Amino acid sequence: MTPDQPGAIWHPSPNFGPRRDGLTPSLIVLHYTAMETAEAALERLCDPVAEVSAHYLIGADGTLWQMVAEDCRAWHAGAGEWAGQEDINSRSIGIELDNLGSHPFSEPQMAALEALIRGIMQRRDIPPAGVIGHSCMAPGRKCDPGPRFDWARLARQGLAADGAGSPPPQPVTFPDFREAAAAAGFTAPADDETLLAAVRLRFRPWASGPLSAEDFLPLA
Repeated sequence: MTPDQPGAIWHPSPNFGPRRDGLTPSLIVLHYTAMETAEAALERLCDPVAEVSAHYLIGADGTLWQMVAEDCRAWHAGAGEWAGQEDINSRSIGIELDNLGSHPFSEPQMAALEALIRGIMQRRDIPPAGVIGHSCMAPGRKCDPGPRFDWARLARQGLAADGAGSPPPQPVTFPDFREAAAAAGFTAPADDETLLAAVRLRFRPWASGPLSAEDFLPLA
């Protein structure tokens, strides 16, 4: 089979199925593998016993593998919600990045990711706001691609939302924060602190402490 993305190595996984209810991709979901090597991750993502997969895997050296055709439903997102919509697997294309979550993502890997996201956006007409992290749609349950991922680098190239939102209300309150976060897509069930952590992980991973006006700024 010819890969959807030029330059990708076709390495098919048996772990996929048809997209449900006639859905087509409107999201790109980014993950890290949390495994020691890309090869170990590739083996797991293609293991029928594991029952997990993704459309793409990018190694730390920039090697790109495709495991599931973009037209098909890979098993990468699990339970969660984004912008009030469930079954994220049927609505998305999943990209795994060879990273433990505790160290920076390499330059070759980021360059390969940027080229891949551009290609998917063009093929699938997905806007920058449709590029999200696993943690965005499953707050509290997932934290990838983690605090070391350079979202700002993607945003500068129009490959992710730039987080340029509205001025915060005064005083800042969690009900107002929930409303702003939901408008930006963070609609999965979560308590206040978990929601705050998920939004910060995406837009302000260095932040700590109680809810502040700065937490509103990235939200539409």
